[in-house]
Amino acid sequence: MLIMKKRLITSALPYVNNIPHLGNLTQVLSADCFARFCRSKGYETLYICGTDEYGTASETRALKEGVTPRELCDHYHVIHRAIYDWFNIDFDSFGRTSSPKQTEIVQEIFKKVDAAGFIHEAGIEQLFCEKCQRFLADRFVEGICPKCGSSGARGDQCDSCGTLLDPTELIEPKCGVCGSTPVLKYTKHLYLDLPKALALLEPWIDEASEKGFWAKNAVQTTRSWIRDGLKERAITRDLKWGIPVPKEGFEDKVFYVWFDAPIGYISITADYTDDWKTWWQNPENVELFQFIGKDNIPFHTVVFPSTLLVSGDNWTMLHHMSSTEYLNYEGGKFSKSKGIGVFGNDVMDTGIPADMWRFYMYYNRPEKADVLFTWKDFQEKVNGELIGNLSNLVNRTLTFVNRFYEGRLPEGAIDQVLAREIISKELEIDNLFEHAELREAFRRVFALSSVGNKAFQDGEPWRTRKENPDAAATLLRTLVYLIRDLGILISPYMPGTSQKLLGYLDNEEARWRDLGTFSGVSKVGTTDYLFSKLEDSLIDPLREKYAGSQDSRKEEKERMEEQKIAQKANEGSVSVSEESVAQQFTRKVCLKIARIIDVQQHPAGDMLYILQVDCGDPEPRTIVSSIVPYYGKDELLGQNIVLVSNLKPANFRGVKSHGMLLAASDPKAEPHTTCEVIFAPQYEVGTELIPEGCVKPGLPRSQVKAEQFFALPIITENGVVKIDGRCLMDSGKYLTVKQYPNGNVG
Repeated sequence: MLIMKKRLITSALPYVNNIPHLGNLTQVLSADCFARFCRSKGYETLYICGTDEYGTASETRALKEGVTPRELCDHYHVIHRAIYDWFNIDFDSFGRTSSPKQTEIVQEIFKKVDAAGFIHEAGIEQLFCEKCQRFLADRFVEGICPKCGSSGARGDQCDSCGTLLDPTELIEPKCGVCGSTPVLKYTKHLYLDLPKALALLEPWIDEASEKGFWAKNAVQTTRSWIRDGLKERAITRDLKWGIPVPKEGFEDKVFYVWFDAPIGYISITADYTDDWKTWWQNPENVELFQFIGKDNIPFHTVVFPSTLLVSGDNWTMLHHMSSTEYLNYEGGKFSKSKGIGVFGNDVMDTGIPADMWRFYMYYNRPEKADVLFTWKDFQEKVNGELIGNLSNLVNRTLTFVNRFYEGRLPEGAIDQVLAREIISKELEIDNLFEHAELREAFRRVFALSSVGNKAFQDGEPWRTRKENPDAAATLLRTLVYLIRDLGILISPYMPGTSQKLLGYLDNEEARWRDLGTFSGVSKVGTTDYLFSKLEDSLIDPLREKYAGSQDSRKEEKERMEEQKIAQKANEGSVSVSEESVAQQFTRKVCLKIARIIDVQQHPAGDMLYILQVDCGDPEPRTIVSSIVPYYGKDELLGQNIVLVSNLKPANFRGVKSHGMLLAASDPKAEPHTTCEVIFAPQYEVGTELIPEGCVKPGLPRSQVKAEQFFALPIITENGVVKIDGRCLMDSGKYLTVKQYPNGNVG
């Protein structure tokens, strides 16, 4: 019997000193995907992450913003948490390295390492800023990289070439706070004796890297560190913001962030559960999977393991290292410190659903080579694979079953040839997951979806439904189960979409064990498109908006606002041409809630109803609507609808209509073939709806012509009715739809 060890999963702790960009999110998303897979398959799983809060980066940022390091960390921790919540990251615990538990565990480990003889002190000359009167630790120094010649290199690492540096190695160093040139001054620090630890470290690396199938770049980087000769590494810094060193003579120093930060995985677990040692000191029953970027490899494969090994405790050591390459941005490199790229708060403001972003991040995960993010590629991958492949298979198959089989799973045998291919490919995907090859596994999922699309096309169920009903039933039954399996397979990647898809089949509780069973589905519920296409009209402005750096975008926004203020001051008022579409709509159109009190068939129109509606006026009014093919009289009577109450009256085959009801439709369907009357039971009769943030005009509106009304397009987005991106609402209640959540309204 196969023993399923518990799985302890971590993703690199993001620095708290700024907002994470898409490149930073790669590791958090990767670990989330793997953790979701492990849970679905039945592994006892713990996913740990949190903000890395101590060190130079936080102290320098706090100085820049004029706040204390604690205030800075409190502020950005909330921002990080909100971004990860929006991305639907399912941490078991998302903690902080500035907790008391972190101090306790770091100091305890240090004392054991020191007692074992792997810590020693040494005096060095260190850069000192005479103006600031402080020793300058790593990121307090900037200069020219001695290896690649790039300017802006920090005292710990060059972002351009990735070389780890000592501040004294920088050419033309400058104080990162005041910009003055520092001088060398004598000070003492504590060092971790990595050469002495090599006797324990190297045999462990040999075994762990093979058994744990480490990523190729992790093996190469680790081997190069050992090949070039390990050096003693300073683990203390002259800072105020950090964990105090519990050693006589060093009370005024703190631990270097790369000594204490990885221990944060342990302390965050300890803050989460008192049984933390059953995870972190239980190597016989727990496997540790870590997800990081390639620039963090040596700290996770050399420094942190060495610390644990020489401490003498029986730690759960690294099993698998999943270390990605870089995600670059539009020909450059994502940089949090320089504000370049698309950041988490930017993503939340695009209006593009989280699962679309999750799809692209996994589909283009930089697993074995650097990957370039471009807005055009994002658009093409979403429209081509997510919508053109997966969503297309789901929609065409389930809509067909709904239409011709009344939503019941067709009775018949399973197509054994197709079933064998499905099972074979699912086993391949499972194996890739077990090796944390998330990108390749995801692409195989879409290859499997393509198999389904080809089977549907080749099987021609629209023809065989009449000519060979058994063949049609066999094909469709097999494809419905394939779709259920795809819903399971995408659950680690796009959990929201997975639940929506599985909900169509009343299979929300389906898990990995259900793959390839071809059982458990009996009906197909009402379906809808999983996603809407990304149009040029959305993507092109986003590409332009997020060009340059965060600072330059902020400066440009402030400049434009100042221009507007100055222009308005000169003109004395805002002209009509400056109005937004939402403001024009509010000024021109009156939307009122009305109740249908009578429904009659139009005597001269097969598709027309004559409706009597109460909209709060002294007398009911008559409207004519072409909705006979979609609704019976009983479905309409007594319902609250949204009425364009100031629409210019129009004559419909002898009956004058004094207004028009709002209805949603599917933008992908043929015109006039879909209709969802927008019912509004949440409002009182007579309530007027306006776009969110707009103000009702003081005077009654004049009549609006039909062409003027339709020139102000209304849409549905994620189930909410919007005009110009603003929700139609009253008193905090949004107008919503059910059948066409991303469609047109007329």
